[in-house]
Amino acid sequence: MSRYETALRRIDEAHACDPRQTQDPSSQGQIPYELHYANKMTSYLTLVEPSASELLQLAIRAQHLRRWELARSEFPATKIGYHSWRAELQWRQATLAEQICTESGYSAEEAARVGALIRKADLKKGDPETQTLEDVACLVFLDDQFDKFERELGDEEKIVDILRKTWGKMSEKGREQALKIDLSERGQTLVEKALQG
Repeated sequence: MSRYETALRRIDEAHACDPRQTQDPSSQGQIPYELHYANKMTSYLTLVEPSASELLQLAIRAQHLRRWELARSEFPATKIGYHSWRAELQWRQATLAEQICTESGYSAEEAARVGALIRKADLKKGDPETQTLEDVACLVFLDDQFDKFERELGDEEKIVDILRKTWGKMSEKGREQALKIDLSERGQTLVEKALQG
């Protein structure tokens, strides 16, 4: 087994520990939610950047590594609390992924690159791989999480603002792919409102 296959297997073994279950679209059964999310991330990476490097593929796969272990409720229900939770998640996920990579045979430098991608460390510097990861995360949000998120939030003005911010995070390539997503009727209406604003 190659180091890439070893790392990927260990990442997916961690995802499989997620106690939350969701319907597996490829079968009649259930699948741990984070394994489902990782599959979605990889699928969109294939569409957006089919020639992605091994390190980017691993970062994409490990984007939500053991995310369920740090609940949003452990942080204050404020904007600062939300950003603190997100920062802590990124640090934890990157650290765990780096450990898996080094234990699977990658160099410390290669593992650090995977961690930097997960933390989106170079996004504002225009790093193309970090931008690809951001595109993929936004696409999975729109495709797989948006409808539930919109129902739970229940505030159209906030939802439209979030959609505008999501659109602003994506590259042109990401936006082109986003327009191909088969959204619900409600989702399509909200996206149209966001893009008109």
